Amino acid sequence: MLPMAGACLWAETGEAAWLRYEPLDAAARAMYAELPAVAVVPGDSPMMNSARDELRRGVREMLGRTLRVERQKPAEDAIMLAVDRSLPADAYRLKADASGLMISGGDERGVLYGVFALLRRIELHRGVTGLDEMSVPASPIRWTNEWDNLDGSIERGYAGRSIFFDEGHVRADLTRVSEYARLLASIGINGCVISNVNANPKMLAPGFIVELARLDAFFRPWGVRMAISVDFGSPKSIGGLDTFDPLDPRVIAWWKAKVDELYAAVPDLGGFVLKADSEGRVGPSAYGRTHADAANVIARALKPHGGLLFYRGFVYDHHMDWRNLKNDRARAAYDNFHALDGKFDDNVFVQIKYGPIDFQVREPASPLFGGLPHTNKAIELQITQEYTGQQRHLCYLAPMWKGILDFDMHAEGDRATPVKSLVGAYVGVSNVGLDRNWLGHDLAMANLYAFGRLAWNAGLGAREIVDEWTRMTFGDDARVVDTVVGMEMESWPAYEDYTGFLGVGGLTDITGPHFGPGIESSERNGWGQWHRADEHGIGMDRTVATGTGFIGQYSPAVASEFESLEKCPDELLLFMHHVPYAHVLHSGKTLIQHVYDSHYEGAAVGQTFPGRWRALRGRVDDERYRAVLARLEFQAGHAIEWRDAICQWFLKESGIADAHGRAGKFPGRFEAELMKLDGYAVEDVTPWETASEGKAIGCGQAECSATMTWTGKSGWYRVSTRYFDEPDGVSTYRMLVSGQLVDEWSANDHLPSDEPNGHTSELRVTRGIALRTGDELRIEAKTGGKDRADIDYVEITEE
Repeated sequence: MLPMAGACLWAETGEAAWLRYEPLDAAARAMYAELPAVAVVPGDSPMMNSARDELRRGVREMLGRTLRVERQKPAEDAIMLAVDRSLPADAYRLKADASGLMISGGDERGVLYGVFALLRRIELHRGVTGLDEMSVPASPIRWTNEWDNLDGSIERGYAGRSIFFDEGHVRADLTRVSEYARLLASIGINGCVISNVNANPKMLAPGFIVELARLDAFFRPWGVRMAISVDFGSPKSIGGLDTFDPLDPRVIAWWKAKVDELYAAVPDLGGFVLKADSEGRVGPSAYGRTHADAANVIARALKPHGGLLFYRGFVYDHHMDWRNLKNDRARAAYDNFHALDGKFDDNVFVQIKYGPIDFQVREPASPLFGGLPHTNKAIELQITQEYTGQQRHLCYLAPMWKGILDFDMHAEGDRATPVKSLVGAYVGVSNVGLDRNWLGHDLAMANLYAFGRLAWNAGLGAREIVDEWTRMTFGDDARVVDTVVGMEMESWPAYEDYTGFLGVGGLTDITGPHFGPGIESSERNGWGQWHRADEHGIGMDRTVATGTGFIGQYSPAVASEFESLEKCPDELLLFMHHVPYAHVLHSGKTLIQHVYDSHYEGAAVGQTFPGRWRALRGRVDDERYRAVLARLEFQAGHAIEWRDAICQWFLKESGIADAHGRAGKFPGRFEAELMKLDGYAVEDVTPWETASEGKAIGCGQAECSATMTWTGKSGWYRVSTRYFDEPDGVSTYRMLVSGQLVDEWSANDHLPSDEPNGHTSELRVTRGIALRTGDELRIEAKTGGKDRADIDYVEITEE
């Protein structure tokens, strides 16, 4: 029975994620009435023990029964766990018959995956009568990459500090590592790289290897192979050599000895990830060597131990001359690796980001997937939302990933070759942290779950996956499921609409934290995420005929579509072509009108999320209800910040008005700098488009106030205050109407900038305010630390 609406009487931290094993009601339990009471588990290896314990735990918590465990099959029906070497590695089979239920796996890991598959069926209320299901992973290698640093910080981590490291060492308490390994195993992930691709050489220091062995012990029982990132310069930086030339015999010997030393301590280590010659990392170019030379010297040291080397294809020059219109970062991966096809050893995987730039909200599939037919390839997907809202915005990424995985590269002529058929490994940049719910936003966990499910079976649908995840995470209440699935499925299109558009990418502040708007940050620098916007038009000309030639890196069938302005899909238009603002899209709209319309439409969808979630109060536990609501309220406000910043910038740049009269016009908005100020001073905001009219007010003393008189009609209103919350202090605000307090709040968030701008912009919405003509509306602020209690505007709209 559901609790009464508004009565949230229980709480969950979100730490259990999709493994909550919520007790089933009587009707659902009846589906498993014939489930045997005995589990037969041969052997007592760590992995089989995990399978046994997980099975008992799940059955006990969901069905209220405690399984008896035996080593040999009794006379009665039983749940049998067994390794069946006729099955492929990691595969499992679930088969119910007259003698009970068999969970078999091609190896012990497969048995463990079979147990999780059975428990997933129970969580989803799918019966087992007549069950006969075999599942084989499409890819044998399914890893996450964690970008943790030894000091405990996490690059592009948005959920607190590292679960692995602290203050230069492996953490003393590794309980969360075991819990994370269990989560990974439950979705078929069989490897985890624990350290930042921008690797610290200390990872290979003798004293640290001992610490790695302790850490690995928490992964092993769950069938997850630990791996590490290494620095290519290690033979010189920590090895005492005067070189790291991959063809130098001393370097070759050093890598062999170091790998042998490492495997002596960590015998089941999965291998290494290597980032070289990219973004300041040293690499083989220092000695005129190739990426294959660099990869193979390390791969050959790993080979006797069964170790793999993932060599990142993210190699580009970040000091390119932006004035040269032929320069193009998108070309870099193909230009660097295509000629080396077939020259990498067989335990090397070239790890390719899904798109040719860098985890943008939309990119085409990287042409390198079709350019290395004789080389092992891994696809790199980003679970942590670096450019897609940093887990402060709901943005379910599986629909985007599906678009990439299903894209036909036409790499073999007429035979269909979707990206998923060309890759042999999946890598997901996850970056979980110590926060209560792993990724900082309960609803963002759908991305981690979806990565595992797609890495196992890329044929699954994005909606199918998130429906599973929602039922396992929040229960089977139809209203909860419909609401959450609906928001998740709408979130990526909405985020794209109110941020980037038509494949333009790079509208976040790329030289800053990659979070809020920073339209010009991608121009006039060497980073290569250019969009070439000016008063005439926007987009990168990547055509063969007149541009950078990037399109020519695709097969002829793909290139012919992208090269043609008429055939190029609108959603990638600005990635492939530079066009004027008056260009007419396939939709019939002009480009500039699409900019205005999409940003208003996307922000409007974002506005619906808090209300839709509020309708679930009493159907979701109190702690997660409040945590998710806070994120969705932030997103609703930040979506308006994005909408206004983009529309203001393009209105000013193009000089073309919004046909619907919205851009640059804000009825009911009162600029803070025009209010009566006491202690506040007017200040410019950089970049200008991240504040209304480019200005805000900042308090340079302990207390300040801003006052206005309401001249509109009397009635009920919603008052929205746009303010900036810098993380270097906590300011407090009070809103009064004719001397009566109607709201108060603290600016105590931890946003990624210490200045008033689009990264720190928040919206406080105060509902149900009765305003009479002539009322004085006053905002009083007290500063805290270096936070100046900045205010951008107040907007008053009818309820």
